[in-house]
Amino acid sequence: MNTEFIIGLAGQAVYLVLETSAPMLILGLVVGLIVSIFQATTQIQEQTLAFIPKIVAVMLALLIFGPWIITKLVDFTSQILGSLYMYIG
Repeated sequence: MNTEFIIGLAGQAVYLVLETSAPMLILGLVVGLIVSIFQATTQIQEQTLAFIPKIVAVMLALLIFGPWIITKLVDFTSQILGSLYMYIG
């Protein structure tokens, strides 16, 4: 294994983490923004009000995007194992 292979693999792993976590992060951000606007307009300054909708949104996103995330992770893992097999064999 050379350095270029390892650096390329690390870059692909970082990109995969960003790509698979993006749906949950974006939905959490949007729901947090909506709750913040609601709090600002109604002048309700309860700190715990923002957590429950964010948790529900992230869990829904995980349920919706879960199969896609697992497919991406399995494809990446099989790509890594295939590359290692070609390197060793």
